[in-house]
Amino acid sequence: MSETIEKIQRQIAENPILLYMKGSPKLPSCGFSAQAVQALSACGERFAYVDILQNPDIRAELPKYANWPTFPQLWVDGELVGGCDIIIEMYQRGELQPPDQRDGGEVQHRRAESRIISVPASSHDAGRAMQ
Repeated sequence: MSETIEKIQRQIAENPILLYMKGSPKLPSCGFSAQAVQALSACGERFAYVDILQNPDIRAELPKYANWPTFPQLWVDGELVGGCDIIIEMYQRGELQPPDQRDGGEVQHRRAESRIISVPASSHDAGRAMQ
């Protein structure tokens, strides 16, 4: 297994909600990434991201690993959810609410504090940068 695939697997395992995107949530570099960030942020859920433009090895390998050719890619609890279209559809149907905000299938009216975390390129990097 390549070092890049191992890095991808670690990132996915260590981050319950992870968005592989172009750019950062504060400065997305494509419209699809911007839409995905908007939907996730509107839910008030904490999520991590990897800027694939700054990580060309991940940009090259992740589509093969995930069997998903495009970015952004949303991973939740180790499972690929999909790209921008799926994220937007789920948001519009109310399916992106954090599990702890559901009560018997009804969404409570409180919102979690939204925090965005940048995933280090290597698990050996010191800490995570808060944005």
